[in-house]
Amino acid sequence: MTDIEIAHKTKMYPIKDIGDKLGIANYLEYYGNYKAKINYEDIKGKNGKLILVTATSPTPYGEGKTTVSIGLLDALCQKGVNAIASLREPSQGPVFGIKGGATGGGFSQVIPMEDINLNFTGDFHAITAANNLLCAAIDNHIFQGNSLNIDENKIMFNRCLDANDRALKDITIHSKNYERKEKFDITAASEIMAILCLAKNIDDLKTKLDNILIGYTKDSKPLFAKDLNVTGSMLVILKDAIKPNLVQTLEHNPVIIHGGPFANIAHGCSSIIATNTALKLGDYCITEAGFGSDLGALKFFDIKCRANNLMPDATILVTTIKALKYNGHDSLEEGITNLEAHLNILKNVTNNIIVCLNKYENDTDEEISFVRDYCHKVNVRFAISTAYIDGGAGALSLADEVLSITTKEKYHELYAVNISLEEKISRIVKDIYHAKKINYTEESLSIIEELKNNQLDKLPIVIAKTQYSISDNKDLLGNPKDYEVTVKNIKLYNGAGFITIYLGNIITMPGLPKKPNYEKINLINNEIIGLS
Repeated sequence: MTDIEIAHKTKMYPIKDIGDKLGIANYLEYYGNYKAKINYEDIKGKNGKLILVTATSPTPYGEGKTTVSIGLLDALCQKGVNAIASLREPSQGPVFGIKGGATGGGFSQVIPMEDINLNFTGDFHAITAANNLLCAAIDNHIFQGNSLNIDENKIMFNRCLDANDRALKDITIHSKNYERKEKFDITAASEIMAILCLAKNIDDLKTKLDNILIGYTKDSKPLFAKDLNVTGSMLVILKDAIKPNLVQTLEHNPVIIHGGPFANIAHGCSSIIATNTALKLGDYCITEAGFGSDLGALKFFDIKCRANNLMPDATILVTTIKALKYNGHDSLEEGITNLEAHLNILKNVTNNIIVCLNKYENDTDEEISFVRDYCHKVNVRFAISTAYIDGGAGALSLADEVLSITTKEKYHELYAVNISLEEKISRIVKDIYHAKKINYTEESLSIIEELKNNQLDKLPIVIAKTQYSISDNKDLLGNPKDYEVTVKNIKLYNGAGFITIYLGNIITMPGLPKKPNYEKINLINNEIIGLS
């Protein structure tokens, strides 16, 4: 059966029943029978243990972090543990593009999967609307006389759309008074998305919206969203989107799904509000970070944990035989170096690591033993998950490993935010990614100087690069070392509170493939088919 066929054969519990299980039915705002918003500010409780799920370098189709996360949740609940998950919302771009949905797969899914993968509770649409209202306000201000003296050639905030549409990567805006270049980002790459996911509450959201850098004046002074008196209206658009969403797994266990920032240009995690709410509701909270540990996990620690006094009690590193072979050019023996690379990355921030092999049916006993033996040789815990075909029962050994970790680690910074941008970049790229040299374009050096002059450089950094390699070159697989990288561009996300360092050409508005997923999706007899 396909994912959606499995989902349709599962009888969902009313979301009120899930709320009752958590003791929060009175704090829910219902979006039909099977989805609800949580009035998070009313939730009290002592924080449970936080479990982070990340991965080795993925193949183009992903390696099953979400499937493993959901399987682990179901397995813990089978063991009688009070557990809950906090996951990201899918973007419609990949749903209709190549990767498909992001609600797990097989018998390890979150439901109603078609609602979550499509319009859900409207969070992405609200973020898109707030983003584009700010863009409209910028152009309207220039059109109406430009009293702020905005330099139309130095506008730093772009329009967005929750779709893969390469025609919008570069456009020209024609106005009565001027003409300028513009581009669209996919909504998941919007700074508003990152802000929503890093805000602690509605007041913090307002402050972060106020602080968005919209551009510079013609005499190079920074301008912010608050200068346009538009953030109150943006806040109104986002007042419901800031509330996390409650749904359920196929085994009727609670999942909070909220937010979905890109893991290459942003931090790639579900919202702080969702994670903090889940920690109050469960003895164990399972969450995930996008792409491999070199992107999502490092940013989880460096951005999300730094700002919110968080620290995972365990970090699960998901891998597959397929991914390791991909990184070894069809050789598992060579590809194991990619597992080595990600373990070394994680050891910069934690020792409580579990390698989880997401098992496929065609994996051989010999291949599985090879990966297990390697983990034992480097003194790392190992477990196998078959949650895709077995649901929670397929992740029981992983649950046992999670429950066996008792050592509580404290967060420690990868670097101090008050050091120079160049030092922060070197700390990540040289010390952790093992590049030997960092080159800078003239444009990136100019931006560094501009940020320094305006005292806007004392923030943590986000490295934006390909997800397919530790390096900035997607063809350097495995565990590359002693290579050169180039900082091509730098962008300040002042509202979100980080600076993104672009290594290579990172696409923030993807295109569609030759055979997109939308060709398979249809509505037949009022039932969605083809969604996965």
